[in-house]
Amino acid sequence: MSTEEYFRIRLSTIRPDKVTTFEIFLKIDNRLVTYRRVGDRIADEKIEQLHQRDTGNSFFIKLEDKEKYRLWVREEMNSDTLAPNEKARILRESSLAIMEDLFENPDVNKALDESRPIITDFIDFMEKQPESMGYLISLSGHDFYTYNHSLDVGIYALGLGSVLGFNPKDLEELGLGCLFHDIGKRNVSLDILCKKGALDEIEWEQMKRHPQFGLMILNQNPNITDAMKAACFEHHESWAGNGYPQQISGNEIHPYARIVAITDTYDAMTTQRSYNIPMKPFDAVQMMKEKLAGRYDPDMLKAMHSVLFKLKTAG
Repeated sequence: MSTEEYFRIRLSTIRPDKVTTFEIFLKIDNRLVTYRRVGDRIADEKIEQLHQRDTGNSFFIKLEDKEKYRLWVREEMNSDTLAPNEKARILRESSLAIMEDLFENPDVNKALDESRPIITDFIDFMEKQPESMGYLISLSGHDFYTYNHSLDVGIYALGLGSVLGFNPKDLEELGLGCLFHDIGKRNVSLDILCKKGALDEIEWEQMKRHPQFGLMILNQNPNITDAMKAACFEHHESWAGNGYPQQISGNEIHPYARIVAITDTYDAMTTQRSYNIPMKPFDAVQMMKEKLAGRYDPDMLKAMHSVLFKLKTAG
């Protein structure tokens, strides 16, 4: 069964007590069946059972209803009846669905152009409810997939950028750069990306080329700024100058790339993956400060503590 005319959603973004303006389909035995018609409600206990089993691959809407779904999420963000933590969950889950769709889209330029509303929605939410950042980052770090990782790096970076005093325009540019900081991994072999053990020397050399691959991809889109390209191309540079691909150091590294370097490492260290046990947030930053300090902008790393304080407060 082809799902090309459908768009995957997370059922956890749908409240049982609110009718939808779009049909929802459930994938069963490789075919799609109507699960919820326009105007239908779902019993609380039924939707809770399905939430527990929803891996993100089971529920769909028609591709033509994608904008209706986005409007649905925006209405939820403006609702007076939902608590901030519930809004944060809906926003992140809906964004993950959109990110997954974008990353699997062979038309990279279309994916890049359609990603902007994801970041603007997060910034708008953060401005309206400043306490929301704590809830957002407390939801991150459970599974490591390229799109989960890129979205979570973006969320952490928006928090760090806010603490550092970035204005909304710069935050949007930073967030977009984060979403596609690893886009060059499209050109790295899946065997290497999915390998559970250590990479050999040849594999590591190919993996290290993903910033160059990413820059090549981003250069093909006229709407991508130089700062966003820098977030992609320089995020594996080291403050001490022993990173890659250019071995530049300190303030030579673009500020966006310095932020991505911190949030990228932090997410990798605190996320459950098949071959590691995730670290606790403060333990991860402490290790970055003590054992990996030469890699990062020290002032930005210090500011990361402020971001994590919001996480601790939300928890």
